Amino acid sequence: MSETGRSGTWPATGGRTGRPRAALLAGARGLGLSFLSLGGSLALFLATVVSLVLVAAGIGLFTTPPLLERVRAHANQRRLLAREWTGTDIVAPYPPLPEDLRGPGGQVRRCLLMLGSAATWRDVLWLLVDAVAGFVTALLPPALLVYGVEGWVMFLGVWRAVRDGYWYAFIRLHDFDSAVQTAALATALLALALYANPYLLKAHFLISRSLLAPTRGAVLARRVDWLYETRHDAVDSSAAELRRIERDLHDGAQARLVAMGMSLGTIEALVERDPAKAKELIAQARENSAEALTELRDLVRGIHPPVLAERGLGDAAEALALRSPLPVEVDIELPGRFPEPVESAVYFAVSELLTNAAKHSGAERVWLDIHHTGRDGMLRVSVTDNGKGGAALDKGSGLTGLERRLSRFDGVLAVNSPPGGPTMITLDVPTHPKQ
Repeated sequence: MSETGRSGTWPATGGRTGRPRAALLAGARGLGLSFLSLGGSLALFLATVVSLVLVAAGIGLFTTPPLLERVRAHANQRRLLAREWTGTDIVAPYPPLPEDLRGPGGQVRRCLLMLGSAATWRDVLWLLVDAVAGFVTALLPPALLVYGVEGWVMFLGVWRAVRDGYWYAFIRLHDFDSAVQTAALATALLALALYANPYLLKAHFLISRSLLAPTRGAVLARRVDWLYETRHDAVDSSAAELRRIERDLHDGAQARLVAMGMSLGTIEALVERDPAKAKELIAQARENSAEALTELRDLVRGIHPPVLAERGLGDAAEALALRSPLPVEVDIELPGRFPEPVESAVYFAVSELLTNAAKHSGAERVWLDIHHTGRDGMLRVSVTDNGKGGAALDKGSGLTGLERRLSRFDGVLAVNSPPGGPTMITLDVPTHPKQ
């Protein structure tokens, strides 16, 4: 299965039509961004400043929160365009707000919380920068194209109709020689637009990223919060796993061993006066010991499957695919073994995803892909089925539990499951093969 690239990102510039198309597309997008920068950003900046001034009078406590929400929506729109048009990722740094902020008191608290966030003030500063520097970098791509076309229009005869003293850049148009110079400069501007327009558009988004992306301190703080949360999840998950093992031992092997001990005591009493009954109980005890051994093996296999320990993640995943009730098409390419905790977490994640596909998806076929990208050290697993779709990362679902377990390794779980299918669940775990 091949991965499809993200559409709408940095335009291709190869071929005869690639560069002109990319330059024209960047010019059109730059024109739209110039309106957003000068119109939207400047208007929001002025309205925000007025609302902040009115906070002292009390009115701004109620007008500022919805206005700042609009500012964040405006900034998020720019983040989306940056990712779709140039592949520039700008992470949103806004901390979550408490849900219970109703009534006048809640509005005041909401205002104070938003004003206490450094991201809010960086957004306000970005509005001003975007209205000036952002406007200029967005306007340059269409301006180069329009000004270049204007120069050629002048050369093609319009220069005769203009008044003496018309200047095209630094050239005064008054005769044919100056018109030729104008055409030469226009050609240079169009050539510059051909090569520079996509980069000028990216420069616009890089300016935005310098203010809209979280600071290093904010990233570290969020990382600490995430690690704190995942540590508790890991502890809870480990405690639940220990309780499961204890329950399985108590209800399974332990009960059979106790019954076998009682049978041996009875056999000891019957061995001389009723040998036939003693033999019957011995057979029953042997059967209980075999079942207890089987349950212990199953329990150990559930903790760390032997095939995983002996042959690695690739072969263990193939074994899971062979045991699946649905036909599974496997594509696995791994460079070697990985750390045992990572292999174990990914193995059980694959096991649960294949089980879910068989039980809930209504699918006829499943595709399992496991690859490792040496470039960024990412172990990627995707499980795709042609079922009815509708899977989601709902709170309390099995997928949420998988996401929590993978988060111990900085893993990410993504679900793409529109109604009607197909369903594609992707796991990305940063890791490197063992040396």
